[in-house]
Amino acid sequence: MSVGRAGGAQTTTFWARYAWLPHANGPVVEQDVLIATGAGGKIARVQPDSGPCPPGAVRLDGLLLPGQANAHSHAFHRALRGHVQVGSGTFWTWRDTMYRFAGALDPDSYLELATAVYAEMALAGITAVGEFHYLHHAPGGARYDDPNAMGEALIEAAARAGIRITLLDTCYLSSGFGAEPTKPQLRFGDGDADAWAERADRLKARDHARIGAAIHSVRAVPAEQLGTVAHWASTREAPLHVHLSEQTAENDACLAAHGVTPTRLLADHGVLGPRTSAVHATHLTEEDVELLTGSSTTICMCPTTERDLADGIGPARQLASGGCPVTLGSDSHAVIDPFEEARALELNERLRTRTRGHWTANSLLRAGTEDGHASLGWPEAGRIEAGALADFTVVALDSVRTAGPAFRLGAETAVFAASAADVRHVVVGGRHVVRDGVHQLVADVPAALQASITALSH
Repeated sequence: MSVGRAGGAQTTTFWARYAWLPHANGPVVEQDVLIATGAGGKIARVQPDSGPCPPGAVRLDGLLLPGQANAHSHAFHRALRGHVQVGSGTFWTWRDTMYRFAGALDPDSYLELATAVYAEMALAGITAVGEFHYLHHAPGGARYDDPNAMGEALIEAAARAGIRITLLDTCYLSSGFGAEPTKPQLRFGDGDADAWAERADRLKARDHARIGAAIHSVRAVPAEQLGTVAHWASTREAPLHVHLSEQTAENDACLAAHGVTPTRLLADHGVLGPRTSAVHATHLTEEDVELLTGSSTTICMCPTTERDLADGIGPARQLASGGCPVTLGSDSHAVIDPFEEARALELNERLRTRTRGHWTANSLLRAGTEDGHASLGWPEAGRIEAGALADFTVVALDSVRTAGPAFRLGAETAVFAASAADVRHVVVGGRHVVRDGVHQLVADVPAALQASITALSH
């Protein structure tokens, strides 16, 4: 490792055997790429075709990609893995199980669980997470001494795991179109959107953390209060995320309550726009599609969760063709594998249409990197170029899944063959967080997951 001083900051030179780099005609895989990092954990210089790895540089064998952005996460849902696969059930029975685990968490146990979950994400190549956070208060709704204790636990967990976080503090006020919260939901709410905004104002960004906002859904925030959340995000130029039309039941209830679809309701209250991400967007009308594309709203797809919950396949290709950026999230963490999310977007569309070739590997990688980071308020991340954050992941090209194709097909190999198990290195802000498949900050990630999840079951 070459270490020097530039403006008081540590500098490191990495050498990547192969790297997926921006190009005027679209990203290409280059060989023998030197990457110098410097002040502020940013990339200072990128040099393809540099020759053999020079003495002192950190050698990264495999395909170097920008760090992956997990644009939609509920960290505590990781505890559900396995539990919700017993029997058949529905989205709503799944939700009942989720409430049981939510009720067992406090700031200390959430810190332990989220640290392990974010470490699992790092091992999968994820360098930034958008945490859609609504588990605000104690069971029954009592406030902790610090009303943001649960959110602060998530911010600290990301720091311990070595990744970036956008805490999407979520307004969640109702069990459905004005109905009072149910008992499990009492800890989610602040009473009204003004009280939510007052609490959210206390959250502060850190070097590794930024603050955004979320509307849980149109069923959970009364229509007349949607604008309060949108205004809070707008005045701070912060990301705003919202669950949208994941279930047809939400659409039916919204039509009954307001005579319009959820998308139209959001549009009418100023929620849609370039800083907004609509999560799922599964069951849309043609007018809904026009409202989303016309407002350049980002669409966050979560294919592994959407298939796990039998939600359906949303019109992602139609939305993207109309101008909506598309991002990817692991949501309920049925699996944590950004490469599986990416290829599932294409493969789902193939099943739906019975044709191939809706998304290129490059476009799917962009969804998981540059566009994902932008949707989380990190526009300086997600690219391997000078001035960008030095956040990247390295995927093995010699595993049983990836061996064989020429290196020029690295993007196609990563998206359509690799898995999280093929991640060898992860660097965040120029610091090695995962080295040779081993997390450098959390000693035993499986043991940490086992301990933190088992503690919630007793």
